[in-house]
Amino acid sequence: MFNIEDINQKWWYSRMPEPETRDQFKAWCLRKLGAPVIEINISEDQCDDRVSEAIRWWWDFHYDGTMKVYYKYLPTPTDVVNHYIVLPENIIGAINIFSVSDPSIRADDLFNIRYQIALNDLYTLTSVSMIPYYMVFQHLALVVEFLVGKQPIRYNRINNIFYVDMDWNAIGTSTYLLIEAYQVNDPNYNPKAWHDRFLQRYTCALLKEQWGSNLKKYGGMQLPGGIILNGQAIFDEGKEERIALEKELVDTYSLPVSDMIG
Repeated sequence: MFNIEDINQKWWYSRMPEPETRDQFKAWCLRKLGAPVIEINISEDQCDDRVSEAIRWWWDFHYDGTMKVYYKYLPTPTDVVNHYIVLPENIIGAINIFSVSDPSIRADDLFNIRYQIALNDLYTLTSVSMIPYYMVFQHLALVVEFLVGKQPIRYNRINNIFYVDMDWNAIGTSTYLLIEAYQVNDPNYNPKAWHDRFLQRYTCALLKEQWGSNLKKYGGMQLPGGIILNGQAIFDEGKEERIALEKELVDTYSLPVSDMIG
């Protein structure tokens, strides 16, 4: 037996396909602006430029535009000499590195403090308070911070070079670096990104502004049939939409700025 609600739902979605590729996304945005009923006076290159601009804004400010990742990297002899590594192009932010010289977290050391506590005391933690165990590790972290310290890092997203100010010869090419970073949500590899409503709206606003910019010099020109071009109005409307969406992006969709103490 057929369910009428399922049939209606399938019919609805079949009538409203979501874009899955860059070309489909551009066609969707142009239809949103009125094509093919209205001629949208934008070149193919201009359309590509505005889509790329919208994606970059989406990456920089929208919480769905990037994803926190832990990037594992094994240095090469060249990295040891240079004292830096080059991160992949899809990473646009590196904010932290896990300590590579903390003696209390080395899993291959039979005599490290974590191993000894787990060996001798872990079986009793089901019947005693966890507070002393927690306080011991808090104290260990403080001791390591004083005696070992944390490796300072420097990063610039333009050249994607990640500097770690430490003795690289001490780790050589046998120790992995674990970096806390932000990776872009690339629509070319994740087609669902083209479904994002803000990305669609912002791209349409940029295309409308570009369309109006192209037509501004023909303002007041009368076409056959008595139609008068008003590129300035289209430009102003697109600009207002863009500014409003950029404010909405920062105020609503951006992650809050992390506090810095000390």
